[in-house]
Amino acid sequence: MNRSQWPLLLAALVFGGGVTLLFLLRNANPEPAPEQLDPPSIDRSVVVEDPVEMPDPIPALAPDPVDTPSDPLANLEVPAEGFRSSNPSEVVDKISKALAAGDIASFSRLLGPETLTPEAKQRLAGLASSGKLKLRQPNSSGEVGELELNQRTRWALYLDGAEPGRDRIFLDLEKDKGKWGVTKLVLPPAAGDTIPKAQLVDSLGIVDAFLQAALRQEFELAKEFVDSSVISDAKIAGLCILFEEGEYSLRQQKPLRAMFQRGDTAGFLAHVEASDGSSAAQFSVTARQSPEDKNWFLIEINLDQLLADYARRVAGGDVYYTPLVKNPKGGDTLVLYFDFDQGGLTERTERQLQIVAEILQTDPDKKLTISGHTDALGTEDYNNQLSSERASSVLETLVRLGVKKDQIITVAKGQTQPRRPNFTESGADNPAGRRANRRTEIYLDF
Repeated sequence: MNRSQWPLLLAALVFGGGVTLLFLLRNANPEPAPEQLDPPSIDRSVVVEDPVEMPDPIPALAPDPVDTPSDPLANLEVPAEGFRSSNPSEVVDKISKALAAGDIASFSRLLGPETLTPEAKQRLAGLASSGKLKLRQPNSSGEVGELELNQRTRWALYLDGAEPGRDRIFLDLEKDKGKWGVTKLVLPPAAGDTIPKAQLVDSLGIVDAFLQAALRQEFELAKEFVDSSVISDAKIAGLCILFEEGEYSLRQQKPLRAMFQRGDTAGFLAHVEASDGSSAAQFSVTARQSPEDKNWFLIEINLDQLLADYARRVAGGDVYYTPLVKNPKGGDTLVLYFDFDQGGLTERTERQLQIVAEILQTDPDKKLTISGHTDALGTEDYNNQLSSERASSVLETLVRLGVKKDQIITVAKGQTQPRRPNFTESGADNPAGRRANRRTEIYLDF
């Protein structure tokens, strides 16, 4: 090829490459199908710029629960059976913790539907809304006693800051097929309601109410629960003195154990512990149901073991002590003891007389007789004078404590009525017997 033909060759190459390139582009981007060429018409009359997403409508606020105190339990569905366990303390512990946490719904579910009656449900909601369901801490719960040995028991939840009579919620538990569950709930009386003498009026409830009154030194209330024809005022006062002087309290675990329940008669063992928490003693209590009005009353209190325990704890020194002795004419007599050759009262006997004074002040028509006694050392005349001084010391103390003088009769007995032998059978001195004879006796059988 000569040089004159080169332009024609170059033009041919350029034209051929362009055709090739156009072919490749058309196959890589095929033309749209006929139906895609004409897109749907768009209405341009409304234009929305930067649309804002609107929130959902705000729901209506629920009513304030304070304004509707029954709301916490209004729609509560209580399971067919409350919480059950092989250990009754576990049941009470769970219920106590739910109440302490303010979880009234869980508290109610643990009780079960048979226990949470509509009336109890309403009262419970009212107490919750008023803030009166706060439990004391520690020891928010405790056992009251057994209704039936190893079969039925009663526990209490203790409300913080409540007055006696409004300070306990009672729970009765029964065992069925080896499992314990709550069968009864008793709430305290409302603020405007009168406090009953006993919240529960079965045998256990009356015995417990009696002991609680004695622990608080409430002689007159304690007397309401006994048959006065068989239990003397002296025995009630003696128990008050023992509880106060000995700093005894009912044991935390099984304080009242059921001995027997035979129709209209029930017996219990009361277990007490000392102020240091150590186990102390027990005494028996028997109650009977009146056939007329079906009320329960205590008909027997055997304090022998408790008296022996206290005498053992305060043993030492030259003063004998047991606050209660048998009266030769029947019943019981309070006794105060003195140091050798002394007519003045000890600190312990003055505290005892405070309880006696409170008893006398409840009724100005009540009278008591105080007899002074000595041991056999000394002449008869000297001992007559000393016994008179001892009786007079008691009288003066009672008057100082607010008792009217005309309510008290004093008698000097000297050495004529010993309680224990002043001498042994061999004629030797008997110091232990003489300590028991240096005394004044207070007859409280009004």
